[in-house]
Amino acid sequence: MKIVFMGTPEFAVPCLRALAESGHETAAVFTQPDKPKGRGYKLIPTPVKEAALEYGIPVYQPLSLRKGDDAQEAMRILRDIAPDLIVVTAYGQILPKEVLELPRYGCINIHASLLPKYRGAAPINWVLLNGETETGVTSMQMNEGLDTGDMLIKESTPIGVNETYEELYARLSEMGGKVLTETLSAIESGSLSPEKQDDSLSCYSPMIHKEMSALDFSQPAEKVHNTVRGVTGFAMLEGKRIKVFRSEIAGRDFPDAGNGEIVDTEKFTVKCGDGKAVTFLEVQPEGKKRMRTEDFLRGKKLAKGDKLM
Repeated sequence: MKIVFMGTPEFAVPCLRALAESGHETAAVFTQPDKPKGRGYKLIPTPVKEAALEYGIPVYQPLSLRKGDDAQEAMRILRDIAPDLIVVTAYGQILPKEVLELPRYGCINIHASLLPKYRGAAPINWVLLNGETETGVTSMQMNEGLDTGDMLIKESTPIGVNETYEELYARLSEMGGKVLTETLSAIESGSLSPEKQDDSLSCYSPMIHKEMSALDFSQPAEKVHNTVRGVTGFAMLEGKRIKVFRSEIAGRDFPDAGNGEIVDTEKFTVKCGDGKAVTFLEVQPEGKKRMRTEDFLRGKKLAKGDKLM
């Protein structure tokens, strides 16, 4: 098959690599425009663009597929290519109807959840924030709705109790490449059995915002722990911000301590609203690098009863 790939972040790279090494013709890659970064505002290519260039695949970076001159030029390019299939993974743009209907086999999306649960932009964050114990990857026939098309192939995986966004992102990214390979094989053999989504079982995973990382120690310990896992937490200690990248729920309760109070200075354990506590395992003090808590505690003397806000 002649295939066009559309994707942008690191998550999409294993899918592109799987496609490029599948024996199919990867005719072009569409990705978001390069963005300025750093003090010099140097334009940085997307991870998908970098991978595409490794394989010598032509890259196109329209500002929009839906309006303006860029959209018209993109549509002209796609018509000239005349792909049999378009594969989309975390592209970051909504495809218009004329693109969805262009390829012979339509457009398929590799989505990082077990649809119909966690449609939308941030499924990996939200399964962790909500304390889910299972997630996965779904390939889906795209339509004009938001992740509402027929499901093609699913693969599930358990979520570790302390697994973080970074870890789950990496695992699901690799799983996405595997699911794509299986989906392409099924399209070729004609063995796909599309399954309609049950909208009554759906839930939405909206964009993540910075303020969601604020740790609220009046909440149960599990909620605080899941915030750290899902979006990286932060709190104020002695008037300075401290980020928390990894945590675990402590093995005992502290019913007599106040919310946010440090109850174990050897392990940096903080009491939460349900009497349970979380232990911080990896932190970043304001103005310093990310470090393991034991390294942080070598240079910072904590006292029982100190409070995080």
